[in-house]
Amino acid sequence: MKAVTWQGRRTVEVRSVPDPRIEEPTDILVEITTTGLCGSDLHLYEVLGAFLDEGDILGHEAMGIVRETGPGVHALTPGDRVIVPFNISCGTCFMCVRGLQSQCETTQVHAYGTGAALFGYTKLYGQVPGGQAELLRVPFGNTLPVAVPHGPPDDRFVLLTDVLPTAWQAVEYADVPPGGSVAVLGLGPIGDMCTRIAAHRGAGTVIGIDLVPERLDRAERRGVDVLDLGRLGSRVVEAARELTGGRGPCAVIDAVGMEAHGSPAATAAQRMTSLLPDALAARLMSRVGLDRLHALHLAVDMVRRGGTLSVSGVYGGMTDPLPLLTMFDKQLTVRMGQANVLRWMSDLLPLVTDGDPLGVEQFATHHVPLAEAPAAYEMFQAKQDGAVKVLFRP
Repeated sequence: MKAVTWQGRRTVEVRSVPDPRIEEPTDILVEITTTGLCGSDLHLYEVLGAFLDEGDILGHEAMGIVRETGPGVHALTPGDRVIVPFNISCGTCFMCVRGLQSQCETTQVHAYGTGAALFGYTKLYGQVPGGQAELLRVPFGNTLPVAVPHGPPDDRFVLLTDVLPTAWQAVEYADVPPGGSVAVLGLGPIGDMCTRIAAHRGAGTVIGIDLVPERLDRAERRGVDVLDLGRLGSRVVEAARELTGGRGPCAVIDAVGMEAHGSPAATAAQRMTSLLPDALAARLMSRVGLDRLHALHLAVDMVRRGGTLSVSGVYGGMTDPLPLLTMFDKQLTVRMGQANVLRWMSDLLPLVTDGDPLGVEQFATHHVPLAEAPAAYEMFQAKQDGAVKVLFRP
């Protein structure tokens, strides 16, 4: 089959690789019909190469048609249409039954002390072949994949694999009071969807902050109060306070993560680390890794006293300096973590089957053949051509 493979920093290639096969009785094989390019994939493209091997198959946002089932699968049959959550969870362990599928005790990666394994996402999370491919082996076929109806286009459902549950959890964790205010840092796919969900759930003021004009325009067209960080610079905090009665937003969602703009020293450190041999780079990143914390510091400054920070952007540094004095003094609540995809499915399925209040069918900006993945990665990483969400058609 054809698959998108990692070959080095800023280098992905579509190559022929062996087809996956049924390995356990509850495995299924899914023929991928649509698979997404995520902002988290750019961390692999740019920063986390020390935890990848040449040829690793990327991607963690996949849906398609069940083509084969193991002898222990009773919940699905060949021909069913499914979405595949990005975190690999058994559905039956202590964590899973409590809605913490991202911490699944069956698939935790003990070698690195991390949570549930993920599709297509480095040794840190199991080095499981990903979904930017023509076929995907999916374990736990009775409890992990989610059947969706035939008929509506893939765009209606593919965001259920990551974007929708990640954004929903971010807004849930933000705990915005009815009619309250929330600011979203970063208007990539997760941040953009956060603004839509926050408005749908009753926020009175939704503020979107970014540097990219096309992303700001896109959010503004949906009624978001947008602030251009490139134009405002440090005055963006004051501008957010002006929109929220002088106090600052009730909650701030950091949808940016480790590769935020505005942190030149951390940017240089990340790039220098990527030039080291993998074994040394991995040790450095695991013990003294630094992230670009501009977005997180901005969130701490911006949120009102007694407010909430919700962090959905991925961070990986072990020695990141946090402004704990300010966080303590402002009495902030901080919630974060990988999305527990299945936890939110009952909330989200009606929003993509009974109408389309979040605009998922028109959410993707680019539909690209899988063969053009290398160019799509480059375009998305450079924020060119108005790219917000890229979907591949294998």
